[in-house]
Amino acid sequence: MSPEQFIDVTSLIALVLLGLALLLSMVRIVIGPTLADRVLALDLLTVVAMGFIGAVAVRTGISLYLDIAIAVALLGFLATVALARYILSRGARAEEAFRDGGA
Repeated sequence: MSPEQFIDVTSLIALVLLGLALLLSMVRIVIGPTLADRVLALDLLTVVAMGFIGAVAVRTGISLYLDIAIAVALLGFLATVALARYILSRGARAEEAFRDGGA
């Protein structure tokens, strides 16, 4: 087996496994019991998407895909931070309502 064939087979296996991981993380986003579980699944989705894009870059030999993976990483980070701030603000509002109602 030549090195080119080895890279072709292993990148195909990686793409299949990463596609399965993308599907499973989408399922977790849909059925996640709490908002924190959904945020964590969204973060997993972006990490797996970066791996998928990297595997496509290796398979095709086009390095432009790596720039796309960096942009996806930035968007995933910003989405996680925004959702974390939303969860914190929602928790602060619930705590204020509890204090006002309990007094």
